[in-house]
Amino acid sequence: MTETADQADTDYRLDDQVGYLLRLASQRHATIFQSKTINGLTPTQFSALIRISEQGTCSQNHLGRLAAMDVATIKGVVDRLRQKGLTVTAPDPNDKRRTMISLSPDGEEMVTQMKEIGRDITAESLKPLTAAEQRSLIKILRKLS
Repeated sequence: MTETADQADTDYRLDDQVGYLLRLASQRHATIFQSKTINGLTPTQFSALIRISEQGTCSQNHLGRLAAMDVATIKGVVDRLRQKGLTVTAPDPNDKRRTMISLSPDGEEMVTQMKEIGRDITAESLKPLTAAEQRSLIKILRKLS
């Protein structure tokens, strides 16, 4: 039996699937990130530090929502950031059951350094694309997320 052109067009090809392609792009980006990061900072830790920097002080729960992490993930991230001396915690003055998280002086310095490194990571990740393609990709990714 010979395959028609229409049948070939409807075959499932992994290389054409969005999830597969996004995973490959994500792996490439993660490799670039790991090659440039400092103090062993992971992408999730970096995201949390940036969100804390933007907020000044926030609860762990709120930080998890801001950084798009579930409760278990953000708890581990916050614990590791505290162990690295990059964050400090204090009781919420309005609710003693809640702990507030802010950057330590070392955390503030790390954010300053990593923002520049983050720009380099993004530039290298997008390097294969033209400037117009880069803008389009960011727009499309925002739409998908």
